[in-house]
Amino acid sequence: MGREAGPSIHLTDVTLRFGDVLALDDVRVTIDGGSFVALVGASGSGKSTLLRSINRLVQPDSGVVQLDGRSVLEGSAVELRRKIGYVFQNIGLFPHMTVAQNIGIGLRIAGESFFACRLIELLTLVDLPEDIGSRMPDQLSGGQRQRVGVARALATEPHVLLMDEPFGALDPVTRDALGKQVRALHDRLRLTTVMVTHDMAEALLLADRIMVMEAGRIVADGTPADLLAGRGGAAADALLAVPRDHARRLAALGA
Repeated sequence: MGREAGPSIHLTDVTLRFGDVLALDDVRVTIDGGSFVALVGASGSGKSTLLRSINRLVQPDSGVVQLDGRSVLEGSAVELRRKIGYVFQNIGLFPHMTVAQNIGIGLRIAGESFFACRLIELLTLVDLPEDIGSRMPDQLSGGQRQRVGVARALATEPHVLLMDEPFGALDPVTRDALGKQVRALHDRLRLTTVMVTHDMAEALLLADRIMVMEAGRIVADGTPADLLAGRGGAAADALLAVPRDHARRLAALGA
């Protein structure tokens, strides 16, 4: 019997303001356990804020965020974040720590030991060589640093993986390869994964479900097939226009 699927995530009437800015506007959504969801939308639409509300990096002014039926505000933030892996947009590796120390920091914060065998397991999981653990972050390529970020997020064996523009700074080839690997890890570990991305093509290729955000609200929600068929509304169609235009222009070049 394999590992159980990750937990469901529920947001009920979640609202959050930053001064005069309404970042989340009465958001109501359920993310099924074990699913891979992409959050897309223009800058400032609320994608990252929604993501951060799940692991208490921000706290809504009203409404409830639940993980597997339990409010994320119950218990300590450390306890919650042990269950949730988080991959930051700018990777966020500590420059004064080795790769091994960066990967193991979540376990150390939780007061647990980080053994060499666990390091090797995590490096293998993200397709990095065993001897990279002694290197410093500035000795790594961008793709390697992002893989270390994923390994760090998985170190506490979470059942939820949150990713905020995880591949944005990578070259197209590395981005595509790492995206495929993260999707494979999601399937293998049976995670509940929520990924923020500006790249609609990436969302279509990786996710089971895509939510389009605009002005703090989810304005479209469906499968890639739904959105491609035009069932996502105007906001989704506007985002789809870019990859469709690229596909047409590439086809014209080869004609």
